[in-house]
Parts: sequence; C-alpha cells; structure tokens
Amino acid sequence: MIFTSTKSASLASSFLSEKVFFFSLSYLLPYLYAIMLSLQPSTSITRFSSFSQLYHRRRHSISPPPAPHLPLTRRTPLRHRLQIRALDAAQPFDYETQISDRFAQSTKLKIAIVGFGNFGQFLAKTLVSQGHTVLAHSRSNHSQIAQQLGVSFFSNPHDLCEEHPEVMLLCTSIISTENVLRSLPLQRLKRSTLFVDVLSVKEFPKNLFIQILPGDFDILCTHPMFGPESGKDSWLGLPFVYDKVRVGNEESRAIRIERFLEIFEREGCRMVEMSCAEHDKYAAGSQFITHTMGRVLEKLRLDTTPINTKGYETLLNLVENTASDSFDLYYGLFMYNKNAMEQLERLDLAFESLKKELFGHLHDVCRKQLFGKAEGMDVLEDQRVLSKLPQNGAALPAPSDTVRAENN
Repeated sequence: MIFTSTKSASLASSFLSEKVFFFSLSYLLPYLYAIMLSLQPSTSITRFSSFSQLYHRRRHSISPPPAPHLPLTRRTPLRHRLQIRALDAAQPFDYETQISDRFAQSTKLKIAIVGFGNFGQFLAKTLVSQGHTVLAHSRSNHSQIAQQLGVSFFSNPHDLCEEHPEVMLLCTSIISTENVLRSLPLQRLKRSTLFVDVLSVKEFPKNLFIQILPGDFDILCTHPMFGPESGKDSWLGLPFVYDKVRVGNEESRAIRIERFLEIFEREGCRMVEMSCAEHDKYAAGSQFITHTMGRVLEKLRLDTTPINTKGYETLLNLVENTASDSFDLYYGLFMYNKNAMEQLERLDLAFESLKKELFGHLHDVCRKQLFGKAEGMDVLEDQRVLSKLPQNGAALPAPSDTVRAENN
C-alpha cells in the first residue's frame, strides 16, 4: 500500500515537472521568436496590434501564419527564415568579439607629443600605426604634417592639456626642455598623468621632472638609441633604454607604463632597463664620442670617390647620420652630461699621443736619411779609438820613441 502511494506520488511529480517544462517552453518561445524578428531589419512585428496578441496567437505554435498583406511568392519556410535571422543576429551578440574589441581599445593610450619636430614626427608615425590616439603641440605650426599623419595638432598648450592625455611625451631639444616644461599648464592635467622624455641625456631630465612636476605625476625616463636616419627602415634590434623613476601605487599606473613600453617591444627594440646615472656614463663614452668624430669629419668636407673602401663608406655614413642632427643636440650632449668633458679631454690626449707617435717615427726616419752615413763613420772611429784603450786597472804603455822625439 505504501509502495503504491509512493509510486503514485512519483508519477504525479514527474507529470507536474513535464507540464511545468512544456509550459515554460511555450511561454518563452514567443519571446525568443520576437527577439529574432526584431534583429532582422527587413522583418517587422507591427502587423500585430500588440505584443499580447502576438503571444496569444503563438502560444501553442511557433509557426505563425504569414502576413496577409504579403504575396504568396514572398512567403518563406519558417526554418529557412529562422536560419537566416539567426545568422544575421549572431554578429551583434558575438560576446567574444565585443570583449576582444574592448580589450584592444583598453590597451591603447592617448599620448600627447610635446615638441613635434623631426623626432616627434618620427615617433608619431609608429604610435598612430599601432592604433594609439596621438595629440601634438609645438612652437612651430606643424598642423598640415600632423593631419597627414593622423595626429591632432594643438597650437595652444592649454587646449592640449584640456584633452587629458594619459601620457605626456616630451620630444624637445635638451636645451629647451626646462622652458617648455615650465610653460605647460600642469593644473589642467589629471593628477596621475605619466610624463616621459626621450632626451639623449638622462640625469638632467630626471632631476628636472622631480623638481617641477607634482608628486602625483608618474615619471619614466627613456632614450631610444636611434633616430629618423638610423631607424627609418626598422627598429628591430635597436636598443631602447628606460628608467622607471616614479610610479604610483595603483595597479593601473604600473600597467600604463608597461603598455607604453610595449610600443617599442612590438617594433622589435632591445629593451634595456638602466639607471639614469649609468646611462650617462655609457653615453659619454659612446654617443658623445661618435657625434664628436662625426662633427670633426664633417669639418674636413669629405667627398665620395670612385675607389671608396668599406671603411671610408662607414665614415661617410657617420658624417651623414651625425650632421643631420641639430647642433643643439650635440651641444646638449656636452653641456648636460657631466661625463662629456672628461671624454673630450681623453680624446684630446689620445690625439696628441698619436701625433707624437707619428712624429717620433718620422724623426727617426729623417735622421737616418740625413745623418745615417756620417754617424756611421763617427761610430767606426770611436770604436777604433776605444779598442786601443787599456782595460780598467791596466797600466798605460810606455811612449814610443817616435812620441819622445816629437815631444823633444
């Protein structure tokens, strides 16, 4: 008896579950169908007086009657219509695509280039090609070039800062950096703005940023060890030096710096994290000497010849690469790197030492040519006289009769 009651209860429960399931299904299907119809631009549900009428007509069937105002030739089987509409509806509801687009947008930065000269324009091309929003400001009017590159140009620094860029990228000359930095309306920027420089010296901008910028601003000192000439074809393998001077505690600020550095990683640069002091020590012995030798060779006005060697071609390329940079850059390398004077003195001493070595060899050659024969005869005579002298401690020989006669 108990078993029969339990079985009856189980059957009743199963029957109720199935009834609830089919009722829910019949309740939801009209809504799903209405949504698919609304996603198809060519289909309209306005032929029903209200949504309740639509629900009532389709409650027990998912095959609605064709619209009476449509000709029979345009009536399409339901399955075919649903397949087309489902395909068309997939794109707006592609969650993975939307997430991918949002992620791509989240990795892009709004970067303001301050100093839109040759180097600023050189960097802007790559920034734009990677999808970043690039703004620019400069004392000179470069609006036409900016428009060609896809950059928004602002002649007024206040208007630039009102755009609230995430990164302020200083591409000014070394000697004008302080004046430009002090002219910026920092109060119009967000307090978490990241300031980046690309100067060829590092301790000078680091100290300048710490002195002028509010403590809430992040600081990243960088030096791309290439320029418009050396990096015109590719940045692959070219060194990029950086020093994270000051970064806020928020994770988003650390991520922002990494996203900026990824710009150069994507182009194949060799990323080198190094302190500003260490950079200046190395740069004085490499970059400053390179520019100095290029400037010296430029003064010689070297010309190409029909018999150029590989070494001579290298010298001509050195002159071309260094002479194309402004003298302000070379002066900044000397003036704002405390190690440059020492390297210049060492270069001068090395040149003087080389001249002495050359002139020393030349003196020996000339002396042999001018006095070689006479000096040889004098040496033979000295050897003949010295050979007649007694050894140390021996008595002198007695004078001969001839000598005595001459003395008398």
